[in-house]
Amino acid sequence: MQKRNILFVGFMLFALFFGAGNLIYPVSLGMEAGTSYLPAIIGFVLTGVGLPIITVAAISLVRNGAVELAGRVHPLFGIVFTSIIYLAIGPFFGIPRAANVGFETGISPWIGGVSSLGLIVFTIIFFALVFITSLNPSKLVDRVGQWLTPALFLAILGLVIGSFFLLNGDIQPAQEKYSSQPFSAGFIEGYLTMDAIASLAFGIIVVSSFRDRGITDPRELTYRTVQAGSVTAVGLTAVYVSIGWIGAKMATEGEYANGSAVLSGAADLMYGNIGTLLLGVIVLLACFTTCVGLTVACGQFFSKRFTSLSYKKVITFITILSFSISNLGLNEIIAYSVPVLVFLYPIAIVLVILTFIGSAFDHSPYVYRGAVLLTSLVSLYDGLVEFGFSMSFVEPLISSMPLYQFSLSWVAPALIGGIAGWLISYMKTPKTAHDFSS
Repeated sequence: MQKRNILFVGFMLFALFFGAGNLIYPVSLGMEAGTSYLPAIIGFVLTGVGLPIITVAAISLVRNGAVELAGRVHPLFGIVFTSIIYLAIGPFFGIPRAANVGFETGISPWIGGVSSLGLIVFTIIFFALVFITSLNPSKLVDRVGQWLTPALFLAILGLVIGSFFLLNGDIQPAQEKYSSQPFSAGFIEGYLTMDAIASLAFGIIVVSSFRDRGITDPRELTYRTVQAGSVTAVGLTAVYVSIGWIGAKMATEGEYANGSAVLSGAADLMYGNIGTLLLGVIVLLACFTTCVGLTVACGQFFSKRFTSLSYKKVITFITILSFSISNLGLNEIIAYSVPVLVFLYPIAIVLVILTFIGSAFDHSPYVYRGAVLLTSLVSLYDGLVEFGFSMSFVEPLISSMPLYQFSLSWVAPALIGGIAGWLISYMKTPKTAHDFSS
């Protein structure tokens, strides 16, 4: 295969991941982490970049994408879990978040700040256009994305270069969670990009691209997927590290409600109204294409899985729900998305790991079930704590688990559950299968 084809697929995957919403979290991290920026951004990159690429590689090992991967636990679990993933990256979090970033970056600087009325008017117009475009997207979004993603990348490059010469703020001491455990705080913050769970949906697109180019051998397919993923990883890491540094430099320039406001503020400080306008327009268009793409993806998935639902009915529901949630505001969307993602991510990680090592236990469903069950119990606890529920009666047990200080307390239970599942599978196997004496 020609290298340019690998680069092309790598750039395509970069474009899929690189929604405007991904800009706001590393910027916020930079502002809050300050002098602890390096360990914090390393943790962020591990979950914000590493996990998505590994997940795409895992998808290359199965023929039917995320449904088959999760279906190894149970066919019903495969459908339910994948449906939850699509709802998370779609109307519950991903689409409303992108709409709010578009509003706060592209509109609010020109109307005197964020207002409830302004957001309502904007989202009515925005989602009407999203719905109309999603009815017959054809190649409109793809063509816009071909020039929009490079334009957004160049705008970010301009901000980064300008930050070294035009921003004079000093790096501040780390705030709150980043002062004591910057790595684990950054690790959890990387969940918010949602790219690891989105890659469960996007992975099949990458695999199909290579299959269309004549690659059918499973090993070569995985190898080429990893190569393309490496291209994507370099681009995402460069973006996250760079704009995170902008956040660190902006800490002394004022108080900002979120990363979107920081980016707008940085553009204004460095380049004035022209910079704010340019960044706003590009981000607004990127948000629009992201929302259309996610709406179409959800519409296609649910209408194919549930034949009683037409594509038009699904995108109508997706659009109305996205509009409703968008009007909660960006900070509220981020706040309630964290607990859900804290619950979902460990399950997704365990499924990916089991996919890679599954040949060692013949992909026994008992291993999958044991590992996923115990992982789910711990991640459910972590999610409820993030929601604000008091779980003091369980906390001593959870906090005593290995890797707790790195927000990885689910690892030991996942291992125990997997081993227990393997023992059950071993005992259920006919004895003749274990008799190697002959």
